[in-house]
Amino acid sequence: MTRTSLADVACSIARATDLFGDAWTALIMRDVLAGIGRFDDLAHDLGISRKTLAARLARLVDEGVLVRERYQDHPPREHYRATEKGAELHAVLLALMNWGDRWYAGEAGPPARVRHLDCGHAATPVMACGNCGGPVTAANTTALPGPGGRTGPGTRALGPLLAARGRDDAAHPIVTTRAQAGGPGGGS
Repeated sequence: MTRTSLADVACSIARATDLFGDAWTALIMRDVLAGIGRFDDLAHDLGISRKTLAARLARLVDEGVLVRERYQDHPPREHYRATEKGAELHAVLLALMNWGDRWYAGEAGPPARVRHLDCGHAATPVMACGNCGGPVTAANTTALPGPGGRTGPGTRALGPLLAARGRDDAAHPIVTTRAQAGGPGGGS
């Protein structure tokens, strides 16, 4: 039996999880986006092995999520900084943090807070529709087929389900922009 690589599944969640589905990667991105970018500082903060950290950082650089930048010439020293692609993971981390705060924070409360710099208040991230601004939840949305969707490994049941919904929804077509469809490929 051939194993399916998540990077090959016609699903944006699968493709993103292929890179980002490891807890160390999420914590590395949390730290880099919070301002911790030096290898030794990341290793110290996370308590992760240097080998594992080096491998995760190399993959994030290869994928264009992070860049290495020289901050000192003698001796040569570099730190990691998020690219635009990496900075957009901030929303994913905030969603995970919000969910974790709700279900796992414990009696003492959340371990960290987020301040919205535009208004100065503590922020609770919410998912909102880019068109109307209303909340986007599992109860008020439905998945439909996207232009890059196909049935295959990882979507053998989902592909036909979405295709059927697309046929049922043909009388009410939706209009998406590239940004609303999640960039290249659309999908889930």
